[in-house]
Amino acid sequence: MADKSTGEAGPISFGERLTSSQAFSALFREGMALVEETAAYLDGVGRQESKQLERAAALAYATESMRLTTRLMQLASWLLLHRAVNEGEMSLAQANKEKFKVRLAVGEADRDDAVKLLPERLRMLIERSKALQGRVRRLDATIHSGDQEPQQNGHPLENQLGLLKAAFERRDG
Repeated sequence: MADKSTGEAGPISFGERLTSSQAFSALFREGMALVEETAAYLDGVGRQESKQLERAAALAYATESMRLTTRLMQLASWLLLHRAVNEGEMSLAQANKEKFKVRLAVGEADRDDAVKLLPERLRMLIERSKALQGRVRRLDATIHSGDQEPQQNGHPLENQLGLLKAAFERRDG
């Protein structure tokens, strides 16, 4: 990048480059398509399926569909925030200040017994959303790694170790 006032080349922001990459564009499209697909399912076929469930399964359906919706809204918020960086509507530093509102939580504890009661399509949407969440969390750690203040009293590699930990966390949280 060039400094507009002096014409000198400045440092290149890896995070800003990453948000304008084809990989980010593909992730954005995938995330938004998953949001739309999930909404269509929950408002259509899923609603019909939920009416046919036994009481315990219906409770699990309500709980897990709410978790799914919340997870996808947080992911969509993150994706939209970083698309704004890509389109020049805000800087990566501004996005970093705003991203604290977005919760890319590690995830909730799975309730395998409850999830087994759910319709297959809902289970697939839940798994896909968790996989997307894992990818977004790793990308977030990569994009914002240079935005963090170095530890004054810690080991010089502490920040990189944190990034590696985030990159290798389990997919499902």
